[in-house]
Amino acid sequence: MHTANKSIWHTWRIGGVSFKQDRRVLPVLLLLLGIGIAVLILSVSYGEYEISPLDVLRTLLSIDTGDSRHQLVVFTFRLPRILVAFFVGAALSTSGAILQGITRNPLADPGILGVTSGASLVAVAAIVWFDVPLEWLPIATFVGALLMALAIFALAWKGGSAPVRLILVGVGLGAVATALTNLMLVFGEINAVQEASVWLAGSVYGSNWQHVHTIALWLAVLLTLAVLMARQLNTLNLGDDIARGLGVRVEVQRVVLLGISVALAAVSVSVAGTIGFVGLVAPHIAR
Repeated sequence: MHTANKSIWHTWRIGGVSFKQDRRVLPVLLLLLGIGIAVLILSVSYGEYEISPLDVLRTLLSIDTGDSRHQLVVFTFRLPRILVAFFVGAALSTSGAILQGITRNPLADPGILGVTSGASLVAVAAIVWFDVPLEWLPIATFVGALLMALAIFALAWKGGSAPVRLILVGVGLGAVATALTNLMLVFGEINAVQEASVWLAGSVYGSNWQHVHTIALWLAVLLTLAVLMARQLNTLNLGDDIARGLGVRVEVQRVVLLGISVALAAVSVSVAGTIGFVGLVAPHIAR
């Protein structure tokens, strides 16, 4: 047994701190990185105006391909959308993993708990009622997601925030938010409703480098916080009583993790609209 553990795990020591890492992590990460780069190149290649994968690679490396249109198609239209899709997937996946850990429910995700519904409700209200420019939608979605999270936590609180109550309250409030969103779409001004409907459909169409920079900045902060809180999340998965016995401040850690998850979902919704299923299935694929 000792030999098997030694062959699988590797221990790193930095000063007085030691880290235990599975030896398979690095090869798997390199494999996934290679697959990701290949998918990116193929995604940029295909479309109404096709470019060979070799020309895409040359364009990305700033090597002249003999066709000036390649720069326009790759850097202006396709690459920003692909990067936004990648970042949105990362945000939703991490958000879903955190929520599944907090609630100890493998079927939890930002959509099921009503976080994205709250973000969509405020965003649609901003578009239909107040004619808010699209540039302000990230703030509106974040406010909506935060208010929904606070409402869920407040209504689920009964001497603590039990995971089952969080799920039940989240599903109920999510249904209410969805109903109110549909009500605004029915009675709103037609042009504003059309704009809101396109946004609600969930798409990276029209994404540009401003969207890439915005979501990349948010993810740099939020994913770092998520990694730093990973140990606390694993402890919460053991159950509240065991976590308290290990000295973890359960409610504080749960609020912090929920805030990170809400922020990740809000950033995703603000850029690409409501996209479901990713936050549910991606954590299971990763495991």
